[in-house]
Amino acid sequence: MTTDPAPKSELHVLVVDDELLIRWAATEVLTADGCEVAEAENAAAAVRAVSDSRPPDVVLLDYRLPDSSDLGLLATLRSLAPHAAIILMTAFGTPEVFAGAEELGAWRILHKPFEFTELPQLVQAAHASAGAASPEDSLVSDATA
Repeated sequence: MTTDPAPKSELHVLVVDDELLIRWAATEVLTADGCEVAEAENAAAAVRAVSDSRPPDVVLLDYRLPDSSDLGLLATLRSLAPHAAIILMTAFGTPEVFAGAEELGAWRILHKPFEFTELPQLVQAAHASAGAASPEDSLVSDATA
């Protein structure tokens, strides 16, 4: 008689972006890697997703959304899901945004455009670090490099 190995614990990832194709591509690649993925198209949906279900392990958060264009949503998600590693995605990074994101506990800033195939490794690393970058990690990441 053989015993099945313990089921793999799926990472719960929330992808927050107003661009459908970004949500779709991220969901496809992360689901294929064994993650459980929820999507939100705006800030209100992100808050609902975090409030109404199991808190995410990792959040991929777009900086600019139709109903949020500052770091307020990052702060809100940090308070609702304090143990989640939050990766801020942006094409509009400035030193002020980087500093504010770091102060609010973002694990990494990911510049758009980026390679979707690198998301599983990034999400796993974010989760493994429990939301705190190690000293050798840079807060700012350019996944296309």
